[in-house]
Amino acid sequence: MSKAPAPGGKEKGSEGKTLNVFSHGVLIIWAILVVLPLLWAIMSSFKSDDSILSTPWALPDKLHFDNWSRAWSQAHMSDYFFNTIVVVGGSLIGTLLLGSMAAYVLARFDFPGNRFIYYLFIGGMSFPIILALVPLFFVMNNMGLLNTRHGLIMVYIAYSLPFTVFFLTSFFRTLPGSVAEAAMIDGASHTRTFFQVMLPMAKPGLISVGIFNFLGQWNQYMLPTVLNTDPKYRVLSQGLVELANSQGYKGDWSGLFAGLVMAMLPVLAAYIIFQRQVVAGLTAGAVK
Repeated sequence: MSKAPAPGGKEKGSEGKTLNVFSHGVLIIWAILVVLPLLWAIMSSFKSDDSILSTPWALPDKLHFDNWSRAWSQAHMSDYFFNTIVVVGGSLIGTLLLGSMAAYVLARFDFPGNRFIYYLFIGGMSFPIILALVPLFFVMNNMGLLNTRHGLIMVYIAYSLPFTVFFLTSFFRTLPGSVAEAAMIDGASHTRTFFQVMLPMAKPGLISVGIFNFLGQWNQYMLPTVLNTDPKYRVLSQGLVELANSQGYKGDWSGLFAGLVMAMLPVLAAYIIFQRQVVAGLTAGAVK
């Protein structure tokens, strides 16, 4: 005997299709709003100043690669790029190393004050950094760390640690503890168990939180503006503002767009390369 269709089945199916179409439509609109400005900036970086002002939405008549060379050499974008790579690279390594070690201890070991330290890190996420700028400036000045790369690296690490510890603590809790116990039975120390067993297993989470920290540190403007006033150590965000201000009434828009795209490309490349790992890291706890 054939089963009678469940009442309301067609209505639920039509509602699901409508919701699916609506959600896809919203995602398409959102993608257009995000992609179009990026494409327009890239296109404008290859146009002349007259073309940018007269026909901003038209394709370039020819590719002006001199815009990029001018921004790279004359506008000192090469120096800003080098400073940013050194600062962000050092702070990213330090953040992931210290954050993963702290998160592993908080996730795997019970000791007095464990929850207090964990909630202290969480409280650091809610503390607005703008309130700490003035005391941070004087602390850095007294320690002789103002206008130095290593001083900015230390500040970036401290700024990024709360979210890193919060994210990785939850991730380490999803990893099987039996693997660490087996390593300890085989004679491995806590340090060896962490670096050779648990840390490789946490690779998706490390990549995910590393991407988020990379984005935040690469685009950071407020901290280097207050703590890094030496032109020799300026980072890309400061360099772009300096490039825009130094033009005055001349308005080198093509060079400014070229510098903007230079600063934007590493971020896009990092996300495109590691997008699968980011998704895997964010969903690892949910699929366990």
